Amino acid sequence: MPKGGAFADVLAANEEYAAGFGLAGLSGRAGRGLAVVTCIDSRIEPLPMLGLRPGDAKILRTPGARVTRDVLDTLVLGAHLLDVARVMVVAHTDCRMAASEQEIHAAVRAAGGPDTRSLFVAAAPDPEAVLREDVQRIRSSPYLPGVEAAGFVYDVETGRVSAVC
Repeated sequence: MPKGGAFADVLAANEEYAAGFGLAGLSGRAGRGLAVVTCIDSRIEPLPMLGLRPGDAKILRTPGARVTRDVLDTLVLGAHLLDVARVMVVAHTDCRMAASEQEIHAAVRAAGGPDTRSLFVAAAPDPEAVLREDVQRIRSSPYLPGVEAAGFVYDVETGRVSAVC
């Protein structure tokens, strides 16, 4: 059990949520055949942003909306076990990962963090080029035949999603 009450606020909120819980019995499959890969940025609300409801899509979040090895592995499972037939990769404006890997490591150190140079960071110095590369990783995966993939950018100031590739 967590100590110190560091999670008391969210556990109290969960009690309220559970009191009116209405998702029991919902399937674990992607009801609309969709997976959305987007950033961990808390300004992004994937379901309402795309007119989706719980159960409609699988949501995967990574820094910079990067299609990492873990994301590809997850998409393979989603495609073959959970009805995922299409993937939206949704990057966003004003992303902290829109920098070089060296800049990101330096920023962590400047914020008082440890030396992170041994870690993979989801740098995207050219966000649109990186988005195109990541979408191509999905399209060319031999484990995802027939899965449609496309790249988009979400504008954090307007809420609009625009197609890129």
